[in-house]
Amino acid sequence: MSDTIFGKIVRREIPADIVYENDDVLAFRDLNPQAPVHVLFVPKRAIATLNDATAADAELLGKLLLAAASYAKSQGFEKEGYRTVVNCNEQGGQTVFHLHVHLLAGRRMTWPPG
Repeated sequence: MSDTIFGKIVRREIPADIVYENDDVLAFRDLNPQAPVHVLFVPKRAIATLNDATAADAELLGKLLLAAASYAKSQGFEKEGYRTVVNCNEQGGQTVFHLHVHLLAGRRMTWPPG
């Protein structure tokens, strides 16, 4: 398990506002939200970056996106929409090196994102 802050949240060593969990994925509210709803979906098995994922991780990556979609639907965002984002490495905006999906909702998203 990763020794990042996300690994510590998965292991329940530090608190988080957990909003979703299944056998493979844990989701919690972002401490620095960029939208009215900003939830981070992390695999319980740590993968540092998207670059580190392999074909063997395909099922887990799919489960990560399906978990985000399931949560968005459960919160009523399926019609108006939401954004999912995966940042990779420093210039891609990744600050915690435990792969995660950002789910942003509750406002109109703009393009380009920034």
